Amino acid sequence: MSKESKTMEREAQVKARAKEPWTARRVGDLILNNALIIIMVIAVIYIAIVNKNFMKPASIINILAQTCAYLPVALGVGGCIVLTGTDLSAGRIVGLTACISASLLQSVDAASKMWVNLTPPNVILVLILAMVIGGAIGAFNGFFVAKFKLHPFIVTLASQLIVYTFLLLYVKAGNNNGMAISGLDKSYSNFITGSLPFAKIDGTPIPNYVWIAVICTIVMWFIWNKTTFGKNMFALGANEEAARVSGVNVFATTLMVFALAGAMYAVTGFIEGARVASNTANTGLNYESDAIAACVIGGVSFVGGIGKIRGIVIGVLMLRLIFVGLNMIGINQDLFYIIKGGIILFACALDMRKYLVKK
Repeated sequence: MSKESKTMEREAQVKARAKEPWTARRVGDLILNNALIIIMVIAVIYIAIVNKNFMKPASIINILAQTCAYLPVALGVGGCIVLTGTDLSAGRIVGLTACISASLLQSVDAASKMWVNLTPPNVILVLILAMVIGGAIGAFNGFFVAKFKLHPFIVTLASQLIVYTFLLLYVKAGNNNGMAISGLDKSYSNFITGSLPFAKIDGTPIPNYVWIAVICTIVMWFIWNKTTFGKNMFALGANEEAARVSGVNVFATTLMVFALAGAMYAVTGFIEGARVASNTANTGLNYESDAIAACVIGGVSFVGGIGKIRGIVIGVLMLRLIFVGLNMIGINQDLFYIIKGGIILFACALDMRKYLVKK
């Protein structure tokens, strides 16, 4: 069946469902399919009632900023999930590119300068370098997935360990003896954490990296929805054999999806380098779990071929709302990991339920 035929069939099914009467079973299915979003909305309302500061401008800016800090890495992981895979190396790529960016952009007089005789280069050049490094690692993952038909879980688990080794070696390679990379040049700090004169809400400034995340979102939306590559990606995720028969270059498409994901991780790494401002080998730890959770909350399906950029944005926003809110009502942060794990497990179970019902 061609991609056009599948699209027409799905549209016909959607229209047919819309005409069905609202029976108790249909209402129950709708509630169950969206149970996680409903629970999160209820939790957010409860937090807003308990802590009045939750919805104040400063808190809203904080949630927006945290959402945008994590958004590029989720946009990258989303493409891997569309291909029925995942990427466990995302957090380590974030950490590596964050440390490289921060080390190159330390101020000349930094107390623990990593490269003593280095004058900070242009910020944009460092961003491009970080994206090239991230894209290369992503392409490495994509090569093994496409060429040897290895599951992305195995490939990215291996590359996670490889990248972490390079990260450990890198942070110990300079003159700071593995100490945290800090003392950043003002050109870097201002570029990321500074704000435009007009970018304020009730006097609270919006950091510049919010606009970087917005640009990444627009670019990824265009790639996913308006390019042949995006159409091929969804076709490949839905049915690899059908995509191959339809003329999709499976190898090139897989390679590009992972390379693009790596470049997005590098954008997050570049942002985190200045946002954290004191980078170690632990920078980026577990970022992939946040990204995967955000994607499945936002409707990117592990069965492949299903996902929207707006869903990923909503997923990241919901996660940040929950974790910022839980922190504001005094929940022990040690419990955040079990909450995050439960969200991933519950979201994947709901996703599989919807797939089995359709099947």
